Amino acid sequence: MDNGLKVILFEKLPEGDLQMIEERVWSMNMVTALEHVNYIVVGGREFEAVEGRLNVDDGKLELLLVPMRTEG
Repeated sequence: MDNGLKVILFEKLPEGDLQMIEERVWSMNMVTALEHVNYIVVGGREFEAVEGRLNVDDGKLELLLVPMRTEG
């Protein structure tokens, strides 16, 4: 039985620091969808996915996200 993959989302702050947004288990369908998307919405905020790293030691997928500028 597939229990999915733990995914950690990091936001790259303007100063260059990283801030963890969240960590949760994604289904393999959601992980596979990353092949086809460039943008992710989390907590009502839109981010561009700029990098991903598979941390085999911890069994986690780490995604680096940059917030999208919204006008309004």
